[in-house]
Formats: sequence, C-alpha cells, structure tokens
Amino acid sequence: MEPVLLERRDAVATITINRPERRNSLTAEAKQALRDRLAEVAGDASVRAVVLTGAGGHFCVGQDLAEHAETLERDAAHAFDTVVDEYTPVIEALAGMPKPVIAAVEGSCVGAGLAMALACDLLVLSDQARLATAFAGIGLTFDSGLSHTLPRAVGDSRARRLVLLGEPFSAADAVAWGIAATVTSGGEALKTADAIATQLAAGPTAAYAESKRLLADTWDRTLADTLVAEGRAQARLGLTDEHAGAVRAFLAKQQPTFSGH
Repeated sequence: MEPVLLERRDAVATITINRPERRNSLTAEAKQALRDRLAEVAGDASVRAVVLTGAGGHFCVGQDLAEHAETLERDAAHAFDTVVDEYTPVIEALAGMPKPVIAAVEGSCVGAGLAMALACDLLVLSDQARLATAFAGIGLTFDSGLSHTLPRAVGDSRARRLVLLGEPFSAADAVAWGIAATVTSGGEALKTADAIATQLAAGPTAAYAESKRLLADTWDRTLADTLVAEGRAQARLGLTDEHAGAVRAFLAKQQPTFSGH
C-alpha cells in the first residue's frame, strides 16, 4: 500500500496517512511521501483547500517506534536526523500552506501526529479522538514544532502539564481549551472537514494566504510592525481580480465569486 494517499476533488485535496494497521505511525517512507504530497498541493494553483487525515479510524500516533528502534541500533548518532530532514519540512508545509488546511482527526492523535494537527488551520475532531504529547513516555522532548504550537493553543501552564505528565486529553477538552471548535460523532470527522474545505475552496484564496501569514508572524511583531505588514498585505490584495470582482458584486448587491487569483 502507498503510505500516503492524495485525492483531488474539484478544488479540495485530501491527503491521507495510510498505515491503518499501525495507527498511521510514520516510517521514513511515510514521512517522505507526506512531505512530497504536501509540497505538491502547495504548488498546485487548482487546489484551494487541503484536508489532512488518517486511514482506519486513527489520525497519527507519530513515529513508528519499531523502525526507530532499528535505526537506533544501527546508527544512534544519526537516528534523529529525521527531525530536521523529514518532520520539519512537513510542519513547515502545513503551517506555511498558501491555502487553508483542515485536520480531520479520528482516534489517536499523538506526538508528531498532534504537532501536525496543531500546524493545520482548523481541527475537526471526532468525539472518539484521543490526543496526547507522549514524548516524555519514551524519554524524549518536543519535536515537530510542538513546543511552539502547543502553548499558543492551550497556554503555557497547561502545555507544561501535558508534556511533563503526558496526560491524554479528549475532543471535549480540546474545545474547552480553544484548540478546536468542531466536534463530530465517531466516523464523521472527514465528512465534516470536507464540507468545510469545500466552503473554503470557494472563498478568497489570496486573502486567506495573506491572513495566514499575518497570523503566523504576529507573535514576533510589535503593533507598529503589524500595522505596516497589514497595510502591505491589503495593498497586495487590492491589486487582485478577487478583490475587484467582490467589490463590484457588493455594489451590485450580488454574491461574489472567487477565482483563486
């Protein structure tokens, strides 16, 4: 089986981690395939929204530990090259995707799986989802950007508790903490995520990309720098066909349509 599947439907691309017999744990092959599929849809102008999910009732439990144990035995000094070579490009591709990305999460979402979910723009969680950091349980610390995304999602104090004690949390917890706003019945996360992606794919793609960049950079900017960045972003969007067409539609009391340009 292909470890990562890519399906296009209209302007929505669905990427599925496809190792259900291992709860979608990530081998080197799977990480490389995921990296490549994300790069492919990022560069495809016909794709205007992306869904990331896992096969077989689970999202992703992070690193395949059986393969990791073999790598440690063979070459411990380079066992963690994968963090920079494979995990980092995946997270950068998700967070920097110039179009909306929705994670559809069923079942287990652990370690790097949790980091990937938090790197997406929106999370749709099944009420059966179970999430955890899990790193401390195998004597490791954060990777895949989780030390950046987790405290921003849940606050510093709760992030410390989640990583130090390794406590799992539920979809209801995620909603209460502000991580996610959409919870579905078991087995419905992908269907709901696809409906949201379809809605977003019909929206102002260029404006979404600018908004994502502004939000990503806001933590490191002063208010003065933010005002400058917003002004430049608005100026760029002001030159797009999407903006001009939407203004004309508004004045004509019509519903705007967006082309992605």
